[in-house]
Amino acid sequence: AKSSKPKRGKGKSSKKKAKKVVKEVDILSPAAMLNAYYICHNAAACLELRGFPWPGSPKKKGKKKK
Repeated sequence: AKSSKPKRGKGKSSKKKAKKVVKEVDILSPAAMLNAYYICHNAAACLELRGFPWPGSPKKKGKKKK
């Protein structure tokens, strides 16, 4: 007994995915500094948001859903 649902193929897909181009970003550029001025509360928060956390830092809690 065959089902009417189409079967999904296993293994690699024949379609080629486009590679993401990773652009080098300057975190000390004027635009980045202006952004950091508005979103960061202190130097530690600025570094953590830029991807440089320090060991033992308190983890940020997410917002609670209602």
